[in-house]
Amino acid sequence: MSPIRIVTLLPAATEIVCALGLRESLFGRSHECDFPSDVGELPALTRARVDGSLPSERLDQEVRRILADRLPLYMLDSARLAALAPDVVVTQEACEVCAVSYDQVVSSLKRTAYRAAVVSLKPTRLGDVLSDVRTVAGACGVPDRGARLEAEMRARLEAVAAGWSAGARPRVAVVEWLSPLMLAGHWVPETVEAAGGVAVGPMAGVPSRYASWDELRSLRPDAVVVAPCGFDLARTQAEAEPWLPVLLGLARRVVLVDGNAYFNRPGPRIVEAVETLAAWLRGEPVPPERGRALEAGALSPT
Repeated sequence: MSPIRIVTLLPAATEIVCALGLRESLFGRSHECDFPSDVGELPALTRARVDGSLPSERLDQEVRRILADRLPLYMLDSARLAALAPDVVVTQEACEVCAVSYDQVVSSLKRTAYRAAVVSLKPTRLGDVLSDVRTVAGACGVPDRGARLEAEMRARLEAVAAGWSAGARPRVAVVEWLSPLMLAGHWVPETVEAAGGVAVGPMAGVPSRYASWDELRSLRPDAVVVAPCGFDLARTQAEAEPWLPVLLGLARRVVLVDGNAYFNRPGPRIVEAVETLAAWLRGEPVPPERGRALEAGALSPT
């Protein structure tokens, strides 16, 4: 039997496939897939219509303009996809802003008359992120590995819960975009709860949404996590710099994190996001590669 050939068109799926021990079966990826680092050697099958280096406000405007024109935000190289002859293609239906859409993938395969199993992920809750591991594993023919990986992730989350301190739990807001302001929804509120906080803002399972700074202030957060979607830590620090006085006026504790790698990406490293947030809420330092903590009175990351 020939080895399975897999293409993943969103970063979380690439991480799941590699965590399942199937890196050598991976033949193509999206342009945003960046972990593990060696997946950069694989051909990228997508590209964005929008320049991701634009400032936050301009980037938001461009995305809304393209969506208003009913155009896809991402382009798919159909010819290259067909040439790779995958057995399994993993895509998503959770967010039209985050990655190439399920409909684009299916249409592409129909045009090329190529038959591949299309696995579409649609996580909205933390439990969905965990169960997606089993979904991908089953489609790729390694269900036992999927069960083991999911069990390991659940065990780590249970270990975090066992370490919660007695007493009041801090109110935590997660900012998913700074200009204009957006508060994080989907699985992020449950990520906060799993870390020992009380999530304020959108309910778990509902999309992230725009908000005003006055609304965020009215939520009375004890701590604010700044995790702009799609931004690494360096980009987050640069975008947050003008907002630091405002952020520190909202809560005594603020942390800037690599949301792209951890909080916004519904893959195996969501567990590391929970562990990192739990440690920070307990007063422990944040690993420098994951975030930069701020305290009241400090206007630069420490």
